[in-house]
Amino acid sequence: MRTSPAFFSISSPSLPFNRSPSLSHPSPPLYAHSNPRGKNGAWGRKVLLLRVNCVSERNKGAEPAQSEFETSAPDPAPSESSSSYSSGDHGDDDAGISAYKWCAALGGVGFLETAYLTYLKFTDSDAFCPVGEGSCTTILTSDYSYVFGVPLPLFGLLAYGLVASLSLQLGAKKRVFDSGKSDNELILLGTSTSMAVASAYFLYILSTEFSGELCLYCLTSATLSFSLFFITLKSFGTQHIQKRLGSLVSVSVLVVLALTASYNSVPPVSPSLTGMEVPYVETKVTKKSSPVALSLARHLRSIGAKVYGAFWCSHCQDQKEMFGREAAKLLDYVECFPNGVKKGNKMDEACLGVKIEGFPTWVINGQVLSGEKEFAELAELSGIKLEDLSQSK
Repeated sequence: MRTSPAFFSISSPSLPFNRSPSLSHPSPPLYAHSNPRGKNGAWGRKVLLLRVNCVSERNKGAEPAQSEFETSAPDPAPSESSSSYSSGDHGDDDAGISAYKWCAALGGVGFLETAYLTYLKFTDSDAFCPVGEGSCTTILTSDYSYVFGVPLPLFGLLAYGLVASLSLQLGAKKRVFDSGKSDNELILLGTSTSMAVASAYFLYILSTEFSGELCLYCLTSATLSFSLFFITLKSFGTQHIQKRLGSLVSVSVLVVLALTASYNSVPPVSPSLTGMEVPYVETKVTKKSSPVALSLARHLRSIGAKVYGAFWCSHCQDQKEMFGREAAKLLDYVECFPNGVKKGNKMDEACLGVKIEGFPTWVINGQVLSGEKEFAELAELSGIKLEDLSQSK
């Protein structure tokens, strides 16, 4: 009797130590079709192929091997946020969440402080200062409390509010929008960097323009800003900070340039007058004018030269004394504080348009020059020689 061909195949692994099981789950049956000539024709039979793996005793209990008909799904590629911000780096572990909670708490404190100061600005009220009351009020109401005409506390209110909201989102174990985590972290880092740079800038102004004065709110805000910056810096990790160092430097430079541009038109503040109310007093010149001083004063006035000063400025008084009584009256002198110095009082409008960096300030032929000037220098700047003035008069 002829044996029909086997429709059942047995395969053995090429290696003796195959990790396939003794009987793997068969793949779905495969039907091999010949050229169908009819329902009962020899070529019309269906062939059922099954795959059975044969293994040795040593391979029993081993993990199943993949069938050639099975395809293994590749491991899902990590998203950009998970690869850039791994749990061991700075954000997903308990330490990272704790850092964000600290940022949220400090941001909340700063938000309350700046909200109070913003309220004082819009209501024109005095701040409660338990320490250095007079200095605190003077600083908070000075021209340095505005940036491009906008109250400085309002900027702080927005910055602290943004930090607090981002930190709450990042510190939550179950985030609503996990896909935006990396963007939120970058915004938080940029915001805290900007706040720290701005605080350092304001501390410099306090030390130079308000020497010896104390503002408790200013120091508190600076402490909060620096704390937020260092906590954020530590939570991000050194490697990630190095990648973003160029961006952080750019943000810092932009903040400094913006503040410098805003405060270029702010008049200098006399440290001796900070926090004091001084009524305007007309100063008197006692020295008699020389012929050269009279000639120079007439010449300066004829070409439209002006000198800007303040009644409390000793250098302005010395400049007048150098010209003498008669010549000083001929000068086109502009008093920048005709109403005295007191809370909320600003320089005269005639002085605001001039880039005054100190008193006295001369404006000669379009040049703005600060400080006392000798006769020879003033004559040269005005386009004439001092010898010619001496000969003519």
